[in-house]
Amino acid sequence: MALAVMLLNGASFHGGCCRHKVLLSLHGPLLSHSKLYSSYRRPGAEPKKKPSWQNADFSFKKSIDHLKTQLSLLKKETQDYLKGPGGHPVSQHFLEQTRVLWQFRSQEDLNEWVISSDVEIGGKSKVYIKLGRNNQAALLYGTLNTEAPRDGETKYSGYCSMRSRPAVGSFNRKKYYDWSNFNSLYLRVRGDGRPWMVNIYTDPYFSHQKDDLYSYFMFTRGGPYWEEIKIPFSKFFLSSRGRVQDNQHPVWLDKASFLETLTLGFTIGDKVDGPFQLEIDFIGLLNDRAHREEFAYETYDKN
Repeated sequence: MALAVMLLNGASFHGGCCRHKVLLSLHGPLLSHSKLYSSYRRPGAEPKKKPSWQNADFSFKKSIDHLKTQLSLLKKETQDYLKGPGGHPVSQHFLEQTRVLWQFRSQEDLNEWVISSDVEIGGKSKVYIKLGRNNQAALLYGTLNTEAPRDGETKYSGYCSMRSRPAVGSFNRKKYYDWSNFNSLYLRVRGDGRPWMVNIYTDPYFSHQKDDLYSYFMFTRGGPYWEEIKIPFSKFFLSSRGRVQDNQHPVWLDKASFLETLTLGFTIGDKVDGPFQLEIDFIGLLNDRAHREEFAYETYDKN
């Protein structure tokens, strides 16, 4: 700070007009013209013409309406919590054998999901989602292209995915899923014979676990008939950044664990160029009493 004052005073001897130039050279990294101040922008993307705070709507009436909406959601969440787990009585919770998580009957149901592809890294795959025939299913379709982008860094490409949005409670709080009463994932789908990867994304407590992913395979047989697929949670294996981890452990399905939220996703990346499609009627949970397996993979004790 003393150095800044000395330079400013020295600049005043030669003329007051130079003071702003000295100030700019000293505090340039803190100003809006600095690269350190601006956020990362992909090559070729247009720069933002105005700051993000100018896009905010400071309407007082909308703020009051938003507060009323959030308070009503908080009231409903409190009533459901007092009633029992998931808003159901305790007796019904323990006797529950199946539960439908997502079914696709309207555009609002599709809005709970997000689609993505390798276009984010410069790839050429395309993916779309829409309601199926008679609005009775979600149709995920597109074209897979394994041509890697010519950026000198990316070596592999060719994937498309569909992922559920994280559940959000009142006041944008993270909403917990509690799947501990079930042991299997249950789906009714109709595919084109291509294999898919079913993923369970987690929001971990520690930052180094942000890329953890629990996955298992789903093989579709193609043809005009629907198929019902049951995938036990004990089959899901842990991976991070595309690499299967040596230290495996089961998926923690309850909200009391370190995993704060659970989102479900489907990914296709079988390295086969061409069109694909997958119809999903519903996604649910199943408590299969005949399934006794706790975990399908070996676990090792740490030294």
